[in-house]
Amino acid sequence: MDTCKHYNTADLREHLSELRAGDAICLSGTVYCARDAVHKKITSLIREGKKLPFEIKDAVIYYCGPTPAKPGMAIGSCGPTTSSRMDGFMEELLEMGLLATIGKGGRSKQVNDAMKKHGAVYLCAMGGAGAIAASCIKSVEVIAFEELGCESCKKMVFENFPLVVGNDIYGDSLFN
Repeated sequence: MDTCKHYNTADLREHLSELRAGDAICLSGTVYCARDAVHKKITSLIREGKKLPFEIKDAVIYYCGPTPAKPGMAIGSCGPTTSSRMDGFMEELLEMGLLATIGKGGRSKQVNDAMKKHGAVYLCAMGGAGAIAASCIKSVEVIAFEELGCESCKKMVFENFPLVVGNDIYGDSLFN
């Protein structure tokens, strides 16, 4: 029995008020892969006024460093990375309209407060289930920073990717 609510990244913003910490959801649509090194590079581009690899407004970022794809798969194992490592970049990205992030573990109080202020959510992926996550990713394209290898910036297409709302727009968190 399917117990998750289904959402698409294309219209997720209009459904944020429905999402509450603890809700199980399945997410489909475009998601960008970005970890620490990509966040540093994007922050530098922002400060230099240069073109970004993707539009931050209404974007969803997945903190992961996937392994190479096996035959017949779009991507290899693709489990989440610890999200708190990106906390220092969040305020600036949220001010630009970042919609959601996906990772594992809790976020700082400052990030939770900033998500509430800017109307964004944090979604939790199951750690240790990278192969299951990979089965929900239908396409992958490296769009920037290819030199970073598995940590390059990628455009992914999710199909019914299972997540839990970790932090909602009301300031509620699974981690408090």
